[in-house]
Amino acid sequence: MRIVLVGPPGAGKGTQAAFLAKNLAIPHISTGDLFRANISQGTDLGKQAKAYMDAGNLVPDEVTIGMAKDRMEAPDAENGFLLDGFPRNVVQAEALDEVLKADGVKLDAVLDLEVPEDEVVKRIAGRRICRNDSAHVFHVVYNAPKRDGVCDECGGELYQRGDDTEDTVRKRLEVYHSETEPIIDYYRAQGLVITISALGKVDEVTKKAMDALRREAA
Repeated sequence: MRIVLVGPPGAGKGTQAAFLAKNLAIPHISTGDLFRANISQGTDLGKQAKAYMDAGNLVPDEVTIGMAKDRMEAPDAENGFLLDGFPRNVVQAEALDEVLKADGVKLDAVLDLEVPEDEVVKRIAGRRICRNDSAHVFHVVYNAPKRDGVCDECGGELYQRGDDTEDTVRKRLEVYHSETEPIIDYYRAQGLVITISALGKVDEVTKKAMDALRREAA
């Protein structure tokens, strides 16, 4: 299957993408991974992206599209892929359609993870990271440390990242609503959108997503 995964910040896209890709035996292609791979490998597109990023500018759509095109044409993506973070706007969605059309294939589904805005804020603003090891992540509601502000794993100080504050989260949501959310209507017009609630335990959301994708494929 060829799937696009969409949803607001805090919807759990990265987590669900990893599980879904494994269950479907297709590669998980994320924008972040594309940038890191191209930059570390020193590709022409990676050099272009790094120049923009080093200057503090957004990477242009054509560079991101070029990276995604190269990755989707890799041998392991021959039978499908799951796109996470791309396309992020309608221009990229239109470009993706053209790339797939040129390859004689098309998207099978656009999976929309739906989460209420207040829940997004609660999920992200409640995160606390260990200063000693950023892999140690806690949550004041869902995964609270035994001692307030202290990492259970190593005793390090827990802190809230600057981009996890409520004000910053709400600004990120505004960007999502204005730039990315319109692709849902774009794909809904093509009959591709499957919307599921991303509330609940991770495995419950994965099951809902897999059930919905199987029904779509039947």
